[in-house]
Amino acid sequence: MTFHDVRFPASLSFGALGGPERRTEIVTLANGFEERNTPWAHARRRYDAGLGLRSLDDVETLIAFFEARQGQLIGFRWKDWSDYLSCKPSCAVAASDQLIAVGDETTRVFQLTKSYRSGGAVYKRPISKPVRGSVRTEVGGVLFRQGVDYAVDYDRGLLTFANAPDAGAEVRAGYEFDVPVRFDTDVIMTSVSSFQAGEVPNVPVIEVRL
Repeated sequence: MTFHDVRFPASLSFGALGGPERRTEIVTLANGFEERNTPWAHARRRYDAGLGLRSLDDVETLIAFFEARQGQLIGFRWKDWSDYLSCKPSCAVAASDQLIAVGDETTRVFQLTKSYRSGGAVYKRPISKPVRGSVRTEVGGVLFRQGVDYAVDYDRGLLTFANAPDAGAEVRAGYEFDVPVRFDTDVIMTSVSSFQAGEVPNVPVIEVRL
Protein backbone atom coordinates (compact mmCIF):
# COMPACT_ATOMS: atom_id res chain seq x y z
CA MET A 1 0.00 0.00 0.00
CA THR A 2 1.50 3.34 -1.07
CA PHE A 3 -1.14 5.60 0.51
CA HIS A 4 -2.68 5.69 3.98
CA ASP A 5 -6.08 7.34 4.23
CA VAL A 6 -5.07 9.29 7.33
CA ARG A 7 -4.59 13.02 7.72
CA PHE A 8 -1.43 14.63 9.02
CA PRO A 9 -2.37 16.27 12.36
CA ALA A 10 -4.24 19.45 11.40
CA SER A 11 -2.91 21.26 14.46
CA LEU A 12 0.61 20.84 13.07
CA SER A 13 -0.17 21.68 9.44
CA PHE A 14 -1.88 24.92 10.58
CA GLY A 15 1.43 26.74 10.93
CA ALA A 16 3.11 25.16 7.92
CA LEU A 17 4.48 27.16 5.00
CA GLY A 18 3.70 26.13 1.45
CA GLY A 19 1.61 26.37 -1.69
CA PRO A 20 1.44 25.53 -5.41
CA GLU A 21 4.49 25.02 -7.59
CA ARG A 22 4.49 25.26 -11.39
CA ARG A 23 7.14 24.16 -13.84
CA THR A 24 7.78 26.51 -16.74
CA GLU A 25 10.41 25.98 -19.42
CA ILE A 26 11.65 29.27 -20.89
CA VAL A 27 13.83 29.62 -23.97
CA THR A 28 15.23 33.05 -24.81
CA LEU A 29 15.60 33.48 -28.57
CA ALA A 30 18.40 35.31 -30.32
CA ASN A 31 16.14 38.30 -30.94
CA GLY A 32 15.35 38.60 -27.21
CA PHE A 33 11.84 37.19 -27.40
CA GLU A 34 10.88 34.22 -25.25
CA GLU A 35 9.16 30.92 -25.83
CA ARG A 36 7.44 29.54 -22.73
CA ASN A 37 5.99 26.09 -22.24
CA THR A 38 5.09 23.74 -19.40
CA PRO A 39 5.12 19.93 -19.18
CA TRP A 40 2.68 20.08 -16.25
CA ALA A 41 -1.08 20.41 -16.70
CA HIS A 42 -1.52 20.83 -12.94
CA ALA A 43 0.41 22.52 -10.16
CA ARG A 44 2.19 20.47 -7.50
CA ARG A 45 2.08 21.68 -3.92
CA ARG A 46 4.94 21.77 -1.45
CA TYR A 47 4.90 22.41 2.30
CA ASP A 48 7.25 22.58 5.28
CA ALA A 49 5.66 20.73 8.20
CA GLY A 50 8.43 21.76 10.58
CA LEU A 51 7.12 25.30 10.91
CA GLY A 52 3.94 24.05 12.62
CA LEU A 53 5.79 22.53 15.58
CA ARG A 54 5.27 24.41 18.85
CA SER A 55 6.29 21.98 21.57
CA LEU A 56 8.30 18.82 22.18
CA ASP A 57 4.99 16.93 22.23
CA ASP A 58 4.46 18.13 18.65
CA VAL A 59 7.90 16.81 17.72
CA GLU A 60 7.02 13.41 19.17
CA THR A 61 3.73 13.39 17.23
CA LEU A 62 5.60 14.26 14.03
CA ILE A 63 8.17 11.51 14.50
CA ALA A 64 5.47 8.92 15.22
CA PHE A 65 3.58 9.95 12.06
CA PHE A 66 6.81 9.92 10.02
CA GLU A 67 7.74 6.44 11.23
CA ALA A 68 4.24 5.06 10.57
CA ARG A 69 4.52 6.31 6.95
CA GLN A 70 8.06 4.90 6.66
CA GLY A 71 9.48 8.21 5.53
CA GLN A 72 8.86 8.90 1.85
CA LEU A 73 7.37 5.47 1.17
CA ILE A 74 3.70 5.98 2.02
CA GLY A 75 1.49 8.95 1.17
CA PHE A 76 -1.14 10.56 3.38
CA ARG A 77 -3.70 13.36 3.54
CA TRP A 78 -2.69 16.97 4.26
CA LYS A 79 -4.97 19.86 5.20
CA ASP A 80 -3.83 23.01 3.41
CA TRP A 81 -5.35 25.67 5.65
CA SER A 82 -5.05 28.30 2.92
CA ASP A 83 -7.04 26.23 0.40
CA TYR A 84 -9.27 23.40 1.66
CA LEU A 85 -12.80 24.54 0.75
CA SER A 86 -14.87 24.56 -2.44
CA CYS A 87 -15.91 28.11 -1.50
CA LYS A 88 -14.24 31.23 -0.12
CA PRO A 89 -12.82 30.86 3.41
CA SER A 90 -15.43 33.28 4.77
CA CYS A 91 -18.34 31.19 3.43
CA ALA A 92 -19.92 27.87 4.35
CA VAL A 93 -19.77 24.92 1.95
CA ALA A 94 -22.85 24.73 -0.29
CA ALA A 95 -23.92 22.29 -3.00
CA SER A 96 -23.81 25.09 -5.58
CA ASP A 97 -20.15 26.03 -4.99
CA GLN A 98 -18.45 24.39 -7.98
CA LEU A 99 -19.68 23.55 -11.48
CA ILE A 100 -18.44 19.99 -11.99
CA ALA A 101 -20.01 19.15 -15.36
CA VAL A 102 -23.13 19.41 -17.52
CA GLY A 103 -25.34 16.34 -17.84
CA ASP A 104 -25.68 14.45 -21.12
CA GLU A 105 -28.15 11.70 -20.09
CA THR A 106 -25.32 9.15 -20.44
CA THR A 107 -22.47 9.95 -18.06
CA ARG A 108 -22.97 8.85 -14.45
CA VAL A 109 -19.47 9.28 -13.01
CA PHE A 110 -17.85 12.70 -12.54
CA GLN A 111 -14.52 13.85 -11.11
CA LEU A 112 -14.72 16.50 -8.41
CA THR A 113 -12.92 19.68 -9.45
CA LYS A 114 -12.26 23.17 -8.16
CA SER A 115 -12.11 26.15 -10.54
CA TYR A 116 -9.65 29.02 -10.05
CA ARG A 117 -10.64 32.14 -11.96
CA SER A 118 -8.77 35.33 -12.74
CA GLY A 119 -9.95 37.61 -15.51
CA GLY A 120 -10.97 35.40 -18.41
CA ALA A 121 -8.67 32.53 -17.43
CA VAL A 122 -9.98 29.45 -15.59
CA TYR A 123 -7.95 26.55 -14.20
CA LYS A 124 -9.82 23.39 -13.13
CA ARG A 125 -8.02 21.43 -10.44
CA PRO A 126 -8.96 17.77 -9.94
CA ILE A 127 -9.92 17.02 -6.32
CA SER A 128 -9.04 13.43 -5.41
CA LYS A 129 -9.32 13.53 -1.61
CA PRO A 130 -12.60 15.10 -0.43
CA VAL A 131 -13.19 15.01 3.32
CA ARG A 132 -15.65 12.34 4.41
CA GLY A 133 -19.11 13.67 5.15
CA SER A 134 -18.44 17.10 3.64
CA VAL A 135 -19.69 16.61 0.06
CA ARG A 136 -22.94 18.32 -0.99
CA THR A 137 -24.31 17.86 -4.53
CA GLU A 138 -27.09 19.35 -6.66
CA VAL A 139 -28.20 18.69 -10.23
CA GLY A 140 -30.21 21.27 -12.12
CA GLY A 141 -30.62 23.26 -8.89
CA VAL A 142 -32.13 20.31 -6.99
CA LEU A 143 -30.26 19.05 -3.92
CA PHE A 144 -29.41 15.35 -4.21
CA ARG A 145 -29.11 12.87 -1.33
CA GLN A 146 -25.82 11.08 -0.81
CA GLY A 147 -26.28 7.33 -0.49
CA VAL A 148 -29.60 7.51 -2.34
CA ASP A 149 -29.16 9.59 -5.49
CA TYR A 150 -25.38 9.35 -5.69
CA ALA A 151 -22.28 7.92 -4.02
CA VAL A 152 -18.89 9.49 -3.30
CA ASP A 153 -15.57 7.73 -3.79
CA TYR A 154 -13.50 9.44 -1.10
CA ASP A 155 -10.31 7.73 -2.31
CA ARG A 156 -10.48 9.16 -5.83
CA GLY A 157 -12.88 12.11 -5.62
CA LEU A 158 -15.53 10.60 -7.90
CA LEU A 159 -19.29 11.22 -7.87
CA THR A 160 -21.35 8.30 -9.15
CA PHE A 161 -25.05 8.96 -9.76
CA ALA A 162 -27.74 6.31 -9.65
CA ASN A 163 -29.15 7.80 -12.85
CA ALA A 164 -27.32 9.89 -15.44
CA PRO A 165 -28.14 13.62 -15.03
CA ASP A 166 -30.47 15.10 -17.66
CA ALA A 167 -28.95 16.70 -20.73
CA GLY A 168 -28.01 20.31 -20.02
CA ALA A 169 -28.44 19.97 -16.25
CA GLU A 170 -25.60 21.52 -14.25
CA VAL A 171 -23.89 19.12 -11.86
CA ARG A 172 -22.59 21.13 -8.92
CA ALA A 173 -20.87 20.21 -5.67
CA GLY A 174 -19.46 21.70 -2.50
CA TYR A 175 -16.94 20.02 -0.21
CA GLU A 176 -13.88 20.22 1.99
CA PHE A 177 -10.78 18.50 0.67
CA ASP A 178 -7.28 17.37 1.54
CA VAL A 179 -4.12 17.21 -0.57
CA PRO A 180 -2.52 13.79 -1.17
CA VAL A 181 1.12 14.14 -0.14
CA ARG A 182 4.21 12.28 1.08
CA PHE A 183 7.27 13.32 3.03
CA ASP A 184 10.02 14.60 0.72
CA THR A 185 12.81 13.33 2.96
CA ASP A 186 13.81 10.09 4.63
CA VAL A 187 15.57 11.92 7.48
CA ILE A 188 14.25 14.13 10.27
CA MET A 189 16.96 15.81 12.34
CA THR A 190 15.84 17.13 15.72
CA SER A 191 17.61 18.64 18.70
CA VAL A 192 15.92 19.42 22.00
CA SER A 193 18.27 22.28 22.80
CA SER A 194 17.93 23.79 19.33
CA PHE A 195 14.15 23.46 19.40
CA GLN A 196 13.97 25.17 22.78
CA ALA A 197 16.13 27.94 21.35
CA GLY A 198 13.56 28.57 18.64
CA GLU A 199 14.95 26.46 15.80
CA VAL A 200 12.61 24.02 14.05
CA PRO A 201 13.50 20.98 11.93
CA ASN A 202 13.06 21.07 8.16
CA VAL A 203 10.28 18.63 7.25
CA PRO A 204 9.46 18.95 3.52
CA VAL A 205 6.17 17.54 2.24
CA ILE A 206 5.23 17.26 -1.44
CA GLU A 207 1.99 16.53 -3.30
CA VAL A 208 1.71 13.17 -5.06
CA ARG A 209 -0.18 12.30 -8.25
CA LEU A 210 -2.77 9.60 -7.81
